[in-house]
Amino acid sequence: MIKKLLILVFLGFSGAVLAQADARDPDKLKLASANALILDAQAGVPIYAKAANEVSPIASLTKLMTAMVTLDSGQSLDALLEVDLEDFDFLKGSRSRLHLGTQLPRREMLRLALMSSENRAASALARHHPGGTDAFVTAMNAKARALGLARTRFEDPTGLSPRNVSTATDLAAMVRAAAQYPLIREYSTTPSAYVEVDPAGRILGFNNSNRLVASSDWEIQLQKTGYIREAGRCLVMLANIASRPVVIVLLDSIGKHTRLGDAERVRHWIETGDALPLPTYTRAKVAKAKGPVRGTMKLVKSPTVAKPKAKAPRR
Repeated sequence: MIKKLLILVFLGFSGAVLAQADARDPDKLKLASANALILDAQAGVPIYAKAANEVSPIASLTKLMTAMVTLDSGQSLDALLEVDLEDFDFLKGSRSRLHLGTQLPRREMLRLALMSSENRAASALARHHPGGTDAFVTAMNAKARALGLARTRFEDPTGLSPRNVSTATDLAAMVRAAAQYPLIREYSTTPSAYVEVDPAGRILGFNNSNRLVASSDWEIQLQKTGYIREAGRCLVMLANIASRPVVIVLLDSIGKHTRLGDAERVRHWIETGDALPLPTYTRAKVAKAKGPVRGTMKLVKSPTVAKPKAKAPRR
């Protein structure tokens, strides 16, 4: 009798495990992003991959490496940095609220580069590095090699250059490395901030370029958005989903809102095993998934966090 009970318990447990595995069938997940990787960050196991080893421009996702190199340099975060003409974007003509002569502490330049994707802030961080911007970019590439990012190359600290390239696989590793820096986690997920701009003393408000940080449905530990024409809309996040840390990498998303829609599709798929449909206008444009893989992440109900008051703009 006891033996039969043990067999029944084992079969029930096995069935539950198989049901969980089927609930996260990667073939069910359809994303509009051209390249994607979802990684169980705790186990280091990919649970979904789509063209994850294809090299692609990464736009402002670059700023995660810019932040790591800045913090690795050990320079004072309280030192004032001034925006110079060299920090202006003459390549893409992107806008910035940091005018010529604006002075901010290094920590505020770092915050704005991560939170609001401020290109002039990222450029100023690199320009004030020992040896200047060229030495900074050299340090970025050296850091990439040290992290084993074999297909990642940097040409500038902002991501405006389409020659800043990587893969979804490399970027997942870069996200995990950046998450080891408490300031990068804090600054990249700050919903909004006010800064006093010296020497004029003006107060400017900045919002996060990723509106998901203000959503009570998400528990985001680290994030970065990116966009240039050559890269499309990009997004990386480290978030708690189903009570486990998950790295999400989405590259070359179609349309202004698709990367956020893909992120929502990923979260829904992990939590429920069900697939949310793609918008009709994107279905014909979505590339076929290449080599989806299965993982071992246990699924339980996702926690919620208090909703921040600030609302971030889409970028």
